[in-house]
Amino acid sequence: MQAHQLLIQHGDNPAAMTRRLLERSGVRQEIKPGMKVGLKPNLVMAKPASEGATTHVSIVRALVETLQEWGITDITIMESAWVGDSTRKAFKVCGYEALAQETNVKLLDLKTAPTVTLQAGSLKLKVCKAPLEVDYLINLPVMKGHCQTRMTCALKNMKGCIPDTEKSRYHTIGLHEPIAAVNTLLKQNLILVDALNGDLTYEGGGSPVPLNRLILGKDPVLVDAWAARFMGYQMEEIEHVALAAAKGVGSGDLTQAEILQEGKATGKIDQKAIRGDAAAFKRYIDERSACSACYATVIHALRQLEHQGKLTQLKETLAVGQGFQGILGPGLGIGTCAAGLEQHVDGCPPDPEAIVAFLEAYLRDSH
Repeated sequence: MQAHQLLIQHGDNPAAMTRRLLERSGVRQEIKPGMKVGLKPNLVMAKPASEGATTHVSIVRALVETLQEWGITDITIMESAWVGDSTRKAFKVCGYEALAQETNVKLLDLKTAPTVTLQAGSLKLKVCKAPLEVDYLINLPVMKGHCQTRMTCALKNMKGCIPDTEKSRYHTIGLHEPIAAVNTLLKQNLILVDALNGDLTYEGGGSPVPLNRLILGKDPVLVDAWAARFMGYQMEEIEHVALAAAKGVGSGDLTQAEILQEGKATGKIDQKAIRGDAAAFKRYIDERSACSACYATVIHALRQLEHQGKLTQLKETLAVGQGFQGILGPGLGIGTCAAGLEQHVDGCPPDPEAIVAFLEAYLRDSH
């Protein structure tokens, strides 16, 4: 796998999706027996992954088992919960304590780990030694929103590799610059993004959106540029991503990226899973046996319209789901299943940007 490539896997089985991505990537050629491998999930707090804030343990379990099948015996899962929360509690609540016991991998609470001070441009930054000392570092962020930086994914997940005192200092000097700078020190060899059901509004979860996909990449800037676009932002709007690109951490040029998608999520949407602020968008959707990935992209597109102040102009509901297959006539159809309606946007699932553009054009023409 090369730095300009992103592999996206859609589906309903996170473990199988993880194994398939590893197979597609060819990274087995890079990870050799005898290597020390570090895994850095997002366990920002002691909250189950179903809430949209933390990395699903099923992904990490499949990764660990695959690495062990490849002959890797020295594996450490390392993390530091946010200031004021217990990493040990997060390990337990999120299922990592059981995983470690069952697979004989190590858990490391970076809150208590040794640190070193390094120079990153004009900044002196303290970082934990452990992620610097592994031979291969795999970052396992959750793609989700953030109340201060708009989004968090690969680059910001490295903030879990610094001591709590440093986390607090980042907020006093401005988050974006030190986040970008610390990524010049902490080198990620592989990024496996949990985009199964991240909360696209808040890093602490509570409003999960079932996107049912995983993303694999080697360039954290490219990964974050794709995530930013998916969430309705230009890379430049997420300052730490643009700064990281300027510092040479990676490239955010999506026009030069090779994005390879595979699989399909067929699980139907569970309306009970749509809660928090995401539930407010239900009244704009006529859902009939919709797959969760398709429904979630519609919610995300509607949220973008709301941010633009245009959502209240939408008077017609959006048709989504397999119940619209074969139906012809007037209406606004979203996705391949609703392609028989007079106005529709195709895709299985459709791209959120395409839905937003479609709705913007519809609102413009109808006014």
